[in-house]
Amino acid sequence: MSAAEKLSPKREAAARLLAGAPIPAGQAGWADAARAEARARFEAMGAPAKRDEYWKYTDPTLLTAPKAVAAEAEPTAAPEAFPGADAAEFVFVNGRFRPDLSAETVEGVEIRTLAETLGADIAFARGLFGALEAAGHEKVARPLAALNTATAVEGLTLRVTGEATRPIHLRYVQVGEGAAMVRHLVRVEKGASVTVLESGAVTNGVTEVDVAEGGAFRHVRLQADPAQAGATHVFARVAPHGLFKTFTLTTDGRLTRNEVVFDLVGDHAVGHAAGGVLATGESLIDNTVFVTHTGVHGESRQVFKSVLDGRGRSVFQGKIFVRDGAQKTDGYQISQSVLLSDTAEFDAKPELEIYADDVKCSHGSTTGAMDEDALFYLRARGVPQREAEAMLVAAFVDEAIAEIDDDAFADAMRAHVAAWMARRA
Repeated sequence: MSAAEKLSPKREAAARLLAGAPIPAGQAGWADAARAEARARFEAMGAPAKRDEYWKYTDPTLLTAPKAVAAEAEPTAAPEAFPGADAAEFVFVNGRFRPDLSAETVEGVEIRTLAETLGADIAFARGLFGALEAAGHEKVARPLAALNTATAVEGLTLRVTGEATRPIHLRYVQVGEGAAMVRHLVRVEKGASVTVLESGAVTNGVTEVDVAEGGAFRHVRLQADPAQAGATHVFARVAPHGLFKTFTLTTDGRLTRNEVVFDLVGDHAVGHAAGGVLATGESLIDNTVFVTHTGVHGESRQVFKSVLDGRGRSVFQGKIFVRDGAQKTDGYQISQSVLLSDTAEFDAKPELEIYADDVKCSHGSTTGAMDEDALFYLRARGVPQREAEAMLVAAFVDEAIAEIDDDAFADAMRAHVAAWMARRA
């Protein structure tokens, strides 16, 4: 069988996804060209399949089955993801931006819709839209991200020109069934800083983040019990002395795939990706991270903790890629899981690929049951079983939560961990 014949089912699946996707209109010529290039990438790669190396632990069938675009709807009430946060909220209902439910301005940030940006001649957007996604395919194919570039019509563009006076909260509300696709662009100018919060889930999301020299981008995301399968992608490019930090807490749901891909292109750039996974029932949560060190004196951290019960599954795939010349790199990666049942499963694939000789890189992965000695210690001092388990889980996940710089947002994530433990049957 020829290579072309082997790829044909993947390409057929890609054609079905394209046929059901929105058709972008009213764009500038440069945006049309970027869309066409992404479409060609997607058609050439085909949709992801279980036999692909980076999908061997996660069956993408739920993500590649064509879905009708979600109908317009009114949002329903939901628990606060970040209670007490003085954040400017921007709401998407079934993948559609709702300006009537959203803030208008944030000092220090220029905010446009994706449609406005792609219909204009904006220099930073021309160099950003689709560019980081395309670069992210250098070592690993990311077809669902290419599909998003080719077809997504909803999203926001943030140009951060100073210190944002308030965090920006992107809230996604899903009502009923259907596909919801969003695309965001973020440009953090020299010396500027912003914190972006996200809550809720989408079926296909992409955010491209370009951090200029000395800029800072911080990101905290909560995906609480998403009703539908979804895939997200965060692509980042970090200039000299820039900072990129992202944390995601995912609880339950059918299937969630989160990909984080960042390149520390500048000297002394810093990039951290962290996350917590809480899965029970038949939930599958996949965190796939790819870090590239291009500049010298770069620092990267990957810290992921999973707590699994029932038949819950967690996947972690993390890679540190150090280019030739990226000396003095400091790359750290750890993925750990606690299994609360005999039927839970954790799959890890840590990787290092290093072409520089003056580096400090390490990775590690462990999995096991709850520490019986620690549990006995607490029980012997009168702590009830369930409360003792919750205390140990909180301490276990906290290494990842500690990657969040803002104490209030870190405490919000701790509260969600405690609530999940309290809900366990």
